[in-house]
Amino acid sequence: MLIVVLAVLWAAPAVPAFAQANFDRPGSDYARTPVPSGDPALCALQCERDRRCRAWSFNYPTGSEGAVCWLKNAVPPRVENSCCVSGVRGAGVVEPRNRSIEVETDRMGGDYRSIDVPFDAKGATCKAACEADNRCRAWTYARPGYLGKAARCFLKDHIKPPRRKPGFISGVVR
Repeated sequence: MLIVVLAVLWAAPAVPAFAQANFDRPGSDYARTPVPSGDPALCALQCERDRRCRAWSFNYPTGSEGAVCWLKNAVPPRVENSCCVSGVRGAGVVEPRNRSIEVETDRMGGDYRSIDVPFDAKGATCKAACEADNRCRAWTYARPGYLGKAARCFLKDHIKPPRRKPGFISGVVR
């Protein structure tokens, strides 16, 4: 019976594991590397290339420090935290997308106004500013540390094509 169960589990397709946005895995750090591009996918790639690595956490840049990749020699439990993206070796990075929010995406151009906004891990303040303005059709939120020390919101009167860009969140409202 045990052999049959093991055979079924071995033959079953593996469910891919993906990195988790807005989660940290504190502890078990053995390496800290700056990530000048601010791209969490580079942190996942560093882990893949290092045999000791079992998990990783990417910290978004802050006003005082750039983006950082932490490699881990164990898989600590995940903790919800908007500072980070974390994963386990082999997970890669998948940015969540839905009809209203496009993570790691910029819609370059079409700007008619930009405003400083408070830090917001999901860009909700920027989205709300766009929804409240009848001229606004789309928006892009830049996390702190990507265009300056403060978070920035760009309101757009033209909808431009989305482009992958770490540290940015965009959406279309009209």
